[in-house]
This record gives sequence, structure tokens and C-alpha cells, in this order.
Amino acid sequence: MAAKWIETLTGSLEQKKQYRQATARIEALPEPHHQAAKALSRYLMYYAGVTDGGTLVTMFADHADLWERAAVDATPVREIVGDDPVEFAESFARAYSGAQWIDKERARLTSAIDAAAGEPSASS
Repeated sequence: MAAKWIETLTGSLEQKKQYRQATARIEALPEPHHQAAKALSRYLMYYAGVTDGGTLVTMFADHADLWERAAVDATPVREIVGDDPVEFAESFARAYSGAQWIDKERARLTSAIDAAAGEPSASS
């Protein structure tokens, strides 16, 4: 009973466990893969803006899979991310199109502008 109540407030405990597992997998990588994967994890957290827990967990598990495989195969970091790590990270994040926090703000902005212009809101 308490777990249900806690999950209502904080989100899925199972998803939090899966996220922590993916993070631990990144922490366990050898250098230089650890350093690169950790930097990309941080960027993905800021850039992706994913609010759906399932999508976020899948993205980070796949991210850990990618770097674990690269470490096992001794693939150089640049061979994975290319010359533009930002483009790599943003392309990776776009593959996980879940709900994003900015979606709500886009709808709010559109409604506010419609109201200011005296137009019916698209959400009405």
C-alpha cells in the first residue's frame, strides 16, 4: 500500500531502479569510454527533456549498451561520436521521442498568444 502511494508522488520505483542500474553500468566502464559516456549522459539529461519514465529508462539503458559494446570491442571514442559530439548526442536523443517537458510549455505559449490575439484556442 505504501509503495503505491509513494509511486503516485515520485513515479515508478521500478523505473528508478532501472535508471540506477544503467547509471551504474556507465560508472563501471573503463576509460576513456567511462569519461565519454558520463559526459554524454549529462548532456542527454539536459537536452532530451524526456518526461516519460519508460522512454527515459530505455534511452539510458541503450546508451549504456552502446558504450559497453564499444568498450568490449575497444572501439575508439571518436569512432562512436564522430567529429561533432553534440550532433551525435542530439541525434541519439531524437530517437527516443517521448513526451518532453517543453511540449506543455509550447501548448501554453500557443494558448496565451491565441488569447491575446482574440482567437479561439486550438485546445478548446
